[in-house]
Amino acid sequence: MLQPPPPRKRRGRLARSGAASMALLAVAGYLTVQYVAGGAGAPGCKVAAVAGDGTRTTYEFTPEQAVNAATITAVGTARRLPERAVAIALATALQESALRNLDHGDRDSLGLFQQRPSQGWGTPREIMDPAYSAGLFYDRLVEVPGYLDLPLTDAAQHVQRSGFPYAYAKHEPDAEVLAAALTGRSAATLTCDGRPGATRKKGPDAVRAALVRDFGHAVLQPAGAEVGGDAASPRPAAPSDERTVTLPVTGGTGPGAERETGRRGWQLAHWAVANASSLHIQRVSYAGRAWTAGSTDSKWTPAGAEGTHGAERAAGPVRITSTW
Repeated sequence: MLQPPPPRKRRGRLARSGAASMALLAVAGYLTVQYVAGGAGAPGCKVAAVAGDGTRTTYEFTPEQAVNAATITAVGTARRLPERAVAIALATALQESALRNLDHGDRDSLGLFQQRPSQGWGTPREIMDPAYSAGLFYDRLVEVPGYLDLPLTDAAQHVQRSGFPYAYAKHEPDAEVLAAALTGRSAATLTCDGRPGATRKKGPDAVRAALVRDFGHAVLQPAGAEVGGDAASPRPAAPSDERTVTLPVTGGTGPGAERETGRRGWQLAHWAVANASSLHIQRVSYAGRAWTAGSTDSKWTPAGAEGTHGAERAAGPVRITSTW
């Protein structure tokens, strides 16, 4: 007849079993945090910029953060605000929420900018809408006298009235890199892995709806078209298919129009790349260059027949092709 193991050995086994369980829980907890925070293994986005002195700057962030940064930028440029205003907004959101649309915070603070319903920033549902919260931030920012000439942290603090008024300053370098890419001033610098996330948003209709949400209806208009008129859908400048949204790009007339057109085009192209995972976007092309989701190097490459000489020729429209 088998005898039970001595008590000491049994306690040792139980201790080892407990230690193993704790280790597994620790690993699971780490992986959960990494997944939620967009850490190791999560699809990523990157802005790689080169300064005038040749210094290379890289900023890496998650697709969730990229979508929110693109929305903040689009709302600002749709109001014709300068890049400096966008940088202030991005630095503020980096400090307040790390560019995540949080449903919690200090007391009743919510959203990208941690705005408080009890302090007149809107209803919880409104504040959790990134386009709304960004718009309200800009509304308050432009009321600050001389905000463009203030130190960034001071301009942000005039709006936020935070208990940590100097905390925004540390995010200024990253915010400037993001603003340059997402306003289109820095061309072909934003890339993402583009692996689809857990979302039902997909196809050209979802892309159009997101464009209108961030930029307004005018973004879909061909040159000279009336918003809401029969020409509300853009007319492709070249053959397209049912999975592709073709966006006309215009930058006005007069001196600097070509530069502004290019900047607008790259803003739309970078916006599409930032939204690639959430909207199941497979390919984005502009000015003879293309980004393709899932490519091993995730770079902008020559687009072949669409523009063999790239930006040396007329940039043309931005084309956004969905996987569905």
